[in-house]
Amino acid sequence: MPAPTIYRPFLNGMYTVSAGLFRLGAASTGQVIPWREDGAAEMHTFSLDDDYERFVVSKWAAHRRALHEYAGEANLSPELRGAALKFTARTLAAESGGAMTWDGQTFYNSLLGWEARLDLCWGRVADLRRFDAPLAGLRGDLEPLGALDFLCLNAQEDLAIIARDGQTGRDWLAATHVLSPERWDPRDKLGRDFVAVHSPVAGSGPMNATAPRLMDAVIGRGPFVRFAWGVAPDDRLDHHPSTVEAEAPFDPNTAFLRVERQTLIGFPAAHGALFTIRPYLYPLHLAAQTPAQASALAAALRTMTLEQQTYKGLLGVMPDLLIWLDARAL
Repeated sequence: MPAPTIYRPFLNGMYTVSAGLFRLGAASTGQVIPWREDGAAEMHTFSLDDDYERFVVSKWAAHRRALHEYAGEANLSPELRGAALKFTARTLAAESGGAMTWDGQTFYNSLLGWEARLDLCWGRVADLRRFDAPLAGLRGDLEPLGALDFLCLNAQEDLAIIARDGQTGRDWLAATHVLSPERWDPRDKLGRDFVAVHSPVAGSGPMNATAPRLMDAVIGRGPFVRFAWGVAPDDRLDHHPSTVEAEAPFDPNTAFLRVERQTLIGFPAAHGALFTIRPYLYPLHLAAQTPAQASALAAALRTMTLEQQTYKGLLGVMPDLLIWLDARAL
């Protein structure tokens, strides 16, 4: 499997909270991300790279610990569930390089060593079969609790489903399966509208003001890809608030750049959209490998407000972090 793609969203020297939507799609429409290291267009929804085993270990540990803290549904219609899960099963298999298959009824994963027949409309799993495979030992006796749960356990990405009432225009978060959250509790977001979901994010006011137009675009004019980023003290994927008793000591030499690649795929006929979240964690010395990269990251961090520094967990460590980056920028 290939190495994870390297993204450096800080290269513009600014930290912003905005929709920041790029076109996702075929070669003719997919947009080149200016800070994607290999310069390729963004064309995929799901990734399968050599970090796969680490995601399986982390996601399945969260599942075993307390799935209800990460996953749930709120007034999710069968039509929207079916549209989102059909897209997920078909696209996850198509983008797996042959490691996974989907024939319209059965999803098969040759890496994890299991397959199941899925009722996508009603979210049910049947005829689960396990077999020997390279990573079969990681899944053990874990039992998927539905079609969404099963598909998410096969992917590196987390998933959420956004619904909108076709008559009133009201939107809400109708489903979550987020096993790698960064400092937020999925239970706090479920059933809430776009503004309520994003209001805790420092600096989200201007983006929230465009919520109706943004929802129109996401559901009717996608698909899109966007990115969010921050600096983390460690490379843990799961930073659910209930699992973090105390922050790890922050040391720039052992810190990580955390980038979330998020895609949004709309289903106008089903009145909703699928939202995927894939975290990437790069050692900070790799993310800021050159003087120009270190200088750009330092410049971007200096544009953070105090509220944004607090939200990102950087308020107390920012001086040391900037000293470290400035030294590398020389």
